[in-house]
Amino acid sequence: MLTRERLGVWWRLFRPFTLTASIVPVIVGSGLAWTHHSAHLGLFFAMLIASMLIQSATNMFNEYFDYKRGLDDEHMVGIAGTIVRDGIDARIVLACGWGSILLALLLGVYICASTSWWLAIVGILCIAVGYFYSGGPKPLSYTPFGEIAAAIAMGPTIVLIAYYIQTSSISWRASVASIPIGLLIGAILLANNIRDMDQDKVGGRKTIAILLGRERGRLLFGSVFLVTYLLVLLLVILNQLTPWTLVVLLTVPSAYAVTRLYFKFTEPAKLHAAVKGTANLLFRFGVLMFAGMLVANLHL
Repeated sequence: MLTRERLGVWWRLFRPFTLTASIVPVIVGSGLAWTHHSAHLGLFFAMLIASMLIQSATNMFNEYFDYKRGLDDEHMVGIAGTIVRDGIDARIVLACGWGSILLALLLGVYICASTSWWLAIVGILCIAVGYFYSGGPKPLSYTPFGEIAAAIAMGPTIVLIAYYIQTSSISWRASVASIPIGLLIGAILLANNIRDMDQDKVGGRKTIAILLGRERGRLLFGSVFLVTYLLVLLLVILNQLTPWTLVVLLTVPSAYAVTRLYFKFTEPAKLHAAVKGTANLLFRFGVLMFAGMLVANLHL
């Protein structure tokens, strides 16, 4: 295998487009903190890298356990498949997952030593959600609670950790402002599960998409975006977010476009673009919210 091809395989193992779900909560939580506090860049980058490592490990655990349970094959749709399509040894994928967790823990030690050791408990709980999402005797991904657990662990929880390590406090403003991020992270998983619902039924999964059915699943998917934007508007009206954060409304056309794909197609190959589009939407939403908060800080 050529070096470029080999690097491509390992890059796909990290499922890079999904890393928006680990990047956005950190930058939003930090942006909320920097509105009224000075920046601790060392802690910011440590938190950002640790969050990305935990997300990458979760992806690797998911790939490993899906392969072991026979859910993945070479015909599957999506960026996963380094085991079944690219021939990477499953044991290596699992080892890389645990290696990523180890590196995240080392960064966590630095973060806790600089702030509070109570964060270690929260961090371990987030890692546990990442592992048990696809691992263990009763994986969360096989239940209707997968999207909810991941949305909470990666949305509000990471936002509030990022906020806390910058301010040494938790505020009501940061708590409510984290909810839109959690909703959009949940939307990524819901998008993925609607795409894969036929294959997941065969594998014994009972996700929200499967329990609701395709039509109601589509409606729920679109409703998540609607609630997200309405919540941002409400938070601005209640003075919990700066009016500058209304710049996130620029992503409304993207939300409409990915939702439309789910009402237009049912084939997994055509819906994969919608899954990636949802992840990209989260990234643009988060960056715009972060930029809006920084601009507001400049005008204080």
